[in-house]
Amino acid sequence: MPAAARAPHFVRSLERGLAVIRAFDAEHPVLTLAEVARTCGLTRAAARRFLLTLADLGYVHADGRAFRLTPRVLELGYSYLAGFSLAQIAEPHLEQLVDRTRESSSLCVLDGDDIVYVARVPARRIMTATITVGTRFPAYVTSVGRVVLAHLPDEERESWLARAELGPLTPRTITDAGLLRAELAKVRARGYAVVDQELEEGLRSVAAPVRDRGGEVVAAVNIPVHASRNTVASVRRDLLPHLLDTVAAIERDLRMATGRGRAASPDTGTHRSSSSPRPPAPRP
Repeated sequence: MPAAARAPHFVRSLERGLAVIRAFDAEHPVLTLAEVARTCGLTRAAARRFLLTLADLGYVHADGRAFRLTPRVLELGYSYLAGFSLAQIAEPHLEQLVDRTRESSSLCVLDGDDIVYVARVPARRIMTATITVGTRFPAYVTSVGRVVLAHLPDEERESWLARAELGPLTPRTITDAGLLRAELAKVRARGYAVVDQELEEGLRSVAAPVRDRGGEVVAAVNIPVHASRNTVASVRRDLLPHLLDTVAAIERDLRMATGRGRAASPDTGTHRSSSSPRPPAPRP
């Protein structure tokens, strides 16, 4: 955050401490002091203080010159996830969907330019990507992300398209803003999204939006499949009807929960948007 944009209450040391935690990821699970300093834009002395403080608190383990996060870091996100009522409502329905389709399914929300997995029920089939609650992917290249982006208010969606960095993850990835805008219009019109090997070669995915009591899109549910086992046509024919039934069931439970006074959509940092009624499932 630029210094000029910081409010008087802004705590710079907290920002830096969180940056040190975020420096570790799946590709860099172990880092040296110099690597942390370089990644976070800190002096070696400052990086050392943050790392040793995090180690004292139990969030970082030091092994000689190498540092890595400990499982205690999960506590930082657990309170949010545990209190996310939509995830709790959706999970039994995802389990039923997985039982019917024998494919994995997840509930995701939009956080900035990424989608975040907040509930997941895996199938026994092994997917190439390791996905867990908390996993993030660029929204533009995922079926769940396109569903939520498609239902943003027009001005907000255009603002997102203007700033988005649409890099190619596979040769099939849509990287042109105009083409993506057209695809999002199709997603909004038909009420679901199919992404064919744009995030990862060999991976197809279908997703549909979840609306709250007021009809606003607050999340999306997906079913990812291997392209070798499922054509785009079979995904629409065999999986989409089950997916649409599942999101309708989640929405019914969500309406009942909010009718009893529970929060309709917790403050997740996600985008919410108006949406048209859900279309009927396509027939074979």
